[in-house]
Amino acid sequence: MATLAAVSSLIFLCLSLLPYYSSAANITLGSSLSATNNNSSWLSPSGEFAFGFRQLNNSDLFLLAIWFNKIPQRTIVWHANGDNPAPRGSTLELTTNGLVLNNPGGRMVWYASPSPATIAVTKAALLDTGNFVLTGNGSNFVWESFKNPTDTILPDQTLDLGSMLFSKLTETNFSKGRFELHFDNGSVQLNPVAWPSRSLYNWYYSSETSSINSSESGNKFVFNASGNIYIVKTNGETAQLFPWVTITPRVDLYYRATLDSDGVFTQYAFLKNSPTNQSWWALRILPGNMCTAIFSDIGSGPCGFNSYCSIQNGRPSCDCPPGFVFVDPNNRFMGCRPNFRQGCGGDDDSRDLGELYEIREFNNVDWPLGDYEKLQPYNQKDCEQSCIYDCSCAVAIYDGTRCWKKRLPLSNGRYRDTGFSKVLFKVRKGDSFSDFGDNSGSRRGRPILLGALLLGGSVFFNVVLLVAVSIVVCVWHHKKEAGNNVQDSSISDTNMRCFNYKELEEATDAFKEELGRGSFGIVYKGVLRSGSRNAIAVKKLDKLAQEREREFKTELSAIGRTHHKNLVQLHGFCDEGVHRVLVYEFMSNGTLANLLFAIPKPDWYLRVRISLEIAKGLVYLHEECNVPIIHCDIKPQNILLDQYLIAKISDFGLSKLLLSNQSRTRTMIRGTRGYVAPEWFKNVPVTAKVDVYSFGVMLLEIICCRRSVEMEFEDERRAILTDWVYDCYIEGRLDVLVDNEEAATADVDRLHKWLMIAIWCIQEDPSDRPAMKMVMQMLEGFLDVPQPPCPSSFRVSVEY
Repeated sequence: MATLAAVSSLIFLCLSLLPYYSSAANITLGSSLSATNNNSSWLSPSGEFAFGFRQLNNSDLFLLAIWFNKIPQRTIVWHANGDNPAPRGSTLELTTNGLVLNNPGGRMVWYASPSPATIAVTKAALLDTGNFVLTGNGSNFVWESFKNPTDTILPDQTLDLGSMLFSKLTETNFSKGRFELHFDNGSVQLNPVAWPSRSLYNWYYSSETSSINSSESGNKFVFNASGNIYIVKTNGETAQLFPWVTITPRVDLYYRATLDSDGVFTQYAFLKNSPTNQSWWALRILPGNMCTAIFSDIGSGPCGFNSYCSIQNGRPSCDCPPGFVFVDPNNRFMGCRPNFRQGCGGDDDSRDLGELYEIREFNNVDWPLGDYEKLQPYNQKDCEQSCIYDCSCAVAIYDGTRCWKKRLPLSNGRYRDTGFSKVLFKVRKGDSFSDFGDNSGSRRGRPILLGALLLGGSVFFNVVLLVAVSIVVCVWHHKKEAGNNVQDSSISDTNMRCFNYKELEEATDAFKEELGRGSFGIVYKGVLRSGSRNAIAVKKLDKLAQEREREFKTELSAIGRTHHKNLVQLHGFCDEGVHRVLVYEFMSNGTLANLLFAIPKPDWYLRVRISLEIAKGLVYLHEECNVPIIHCDIKPQNILLDQYLIAKISDFGLSKLLLSNQSRTRTMIRGTRGYVAPEWFKNVPVTAKVDVYSFGVMLLEIICCRRSVEMEFEDERRAILTDWVYDCYIEGRLDVLVDNEEAATADVDRLHKWLMIAIWCIQEDPSDRPAMKMVMQMLEGFLDVPQPPCPSSFRVSVEY
């Protein structure tokens, strides 16, 4: 009988595993995929799921992912290494050690290995459940995507204690975002994250299924094949995620449950074999009201600091109050910042604050936390005056008898359509701020964030570009008079395009959306109506100079041929009639300065990636162009960030025209305080080593997240970043430089090495500085970094 029972159990086990193995198409050792197009994938037997590379928005970056393959959206349900997508040409290979993802240079950037690591992988498969598995000897799963989830779980997936999900940063950015789901201590909990760190704030939803009695505590988090999601306790009982109830299963639906970028855990459904215009719909969500679910003295709330949250169609929506604009117009959940000067000090000390500030009323919104003073009984006028004459006060809440004063940043803002209260914002008279009739603050937000894109560089480059366009006008005007309408061959061979004015007028909707303005022109956002329909930044120039025709044509030809993923692209120009226009690639995330010097500071590994991207762009300019280009003004304001926070160097065009007028070169360059190489102040030839010096200063800024010159420090040595860094480096106080940042101190070997590289870059003698190619090799670890000597001219570049 015992033998019969054992045989029966074995048969039952085999039958229970049969659906998994019958639905698996084995992938053999040595199989590989390449990040070259969206067809590089492995399919499940039914074809409902695919595993492979997905190109990100026609860029040169690819995401290793699993997705629904039979629906038009190709919705991604799992991804690898979202913080660092794979560049074009990367390869994934199945080896006995697991999955290995290598970049085009053959360097491993991600892997999935069996547990324990001593087990050899024999094959892999993508199951019809959407689970990608690695199999060892004996057909056991030694690694599963189901056991290593990202933001989504699927039917037939079970999470063990200690499992977690993390949201994406945005719908199109697969970096780890601002929310996490944790299944710990028997309960499912949703937590905000102190982004860009991974530090957790208090939960805003909990299943509350933990128990002192371990048998009654949650043990498994189950998404069953019928589409129901619940918790299984240690004693076998089930518990629902309140207030969810059991749903009626339907075989004609796809299901998924995702922790969305807005922090809402949502179960979605999609009708199989549906029309192409159908999309996923939400069956149920947790929590029901995200705006009120998060309520904590620590952290910003669901929408970021200085913003407020409202529910639109069941989802949280974020807006800015009067006088504030979005920190990132493309991610409204990252908070808002004031669009005017604040506080007291400087020239304000001698003026009446009532002449500087005024109150703007804004109702039906509340920031319930963060009061630092309550005044009562008070009338509204007293409340307004108290805030105006208080340097710390940014906003006051008045309810008829009481006045609560608040300072920035404001947190946990939410829309409130009931109850009497007035929100009184203090704004500076005469400053540019958002239209108070537009609560979103988004229209004026773009000029502030993106104005630095094309007008934030030095005046010098605007002048040179003006000269450039004027020369083009002269050349073409001469050709027209001569009856020759053929474009100059040296320019026509480039990637630059000649736009006509009507085309640009249509692209910008009659120059409607202004991004920023400067002394030489206005920049507008546009979208090309034909072809790619890409967004563009259009700069209308209003002042021109007439000089240096032959030199400009040579330079324009060279710059038009430049093409690198870490350079901002100058697409073309227009010189029709009186119109002088330059057309640039549109960059949606502003300058590196905006990111680097903001609060909270960006993630350490994001800063590492950006540093490498800038170095690659400079190597291209110095050594890989047909005509080498010296930038001459490397600084965070001239590094722009695209929608994926990929760094691109701007204002590199026509840089080496500076060499034709050395005295003018000194005058113009000295305006960029803190980045100027010492040789600019000496009567010596200028080489590409001036860019190396500036890169070294900027690398220190990226490491320390502070500006190169901050004179408000009492300690003079700390005021000049290069001085302070070298002191700390010699004394071994590296943790102080990064303000004890956990990720940076954990990566201490890289921190130490990169500080040495930066110190080599800022040596006084140009011959002592490495070339950018050598800098790149040292940053990537291909070359050893010797002990650097003490630079002797830290202050030369800032005392003028």
